[in-house]
Amino acid sequence: MNYLLDTHVLIWAMHEIPRLSNAAQQIISSRSNNVLVSVVSFWELAIKTRLEKFSIKKTNIKDIPQYARDMGLAIWDLQERDAISFLDLPLKENHKDPFDRMLIWQAINNNLTLLSKDKLFQQYAADGLKLLW
Repeated sequence: MNYLLDTHVLIWAMHEIPRLSNAAQQIISSRSNNVLVSVVSFWELAIKTRLEKFSIKKTNIKDIPQYARDMGLAIWDLQERDAISFLDLPLKENHKDPFDRMLIWQAINNNLTLLSKDKLFQQYAADGLKLLW
């Protein structure tokens, strides 16, 4: 199966494994799954680090892409078809985070299952989001 990690799931997989659900731990650790990290997550972490809304004491943020690769995760680029068709993702009044919305759209548009604990994501199931926690 093909899975896309939400940004917080990536961070937890790196440093706080007990915070992951059992299903998420099994999926991430199984080599039979294709587990992806979007470059959108790296962009989100860089912006939030610059704004001092996020920091990781144990890791230099610039090392996170290589750390993800070392964990056996594949890096998912932002494809032009995902970027240009992003306007097709319905707006939800209570969910406007652009990083979350692009991860959701990448998952929907590429038939990926999104691993996330974020309960707001459930409202996109009617739009085709496959979500697992």
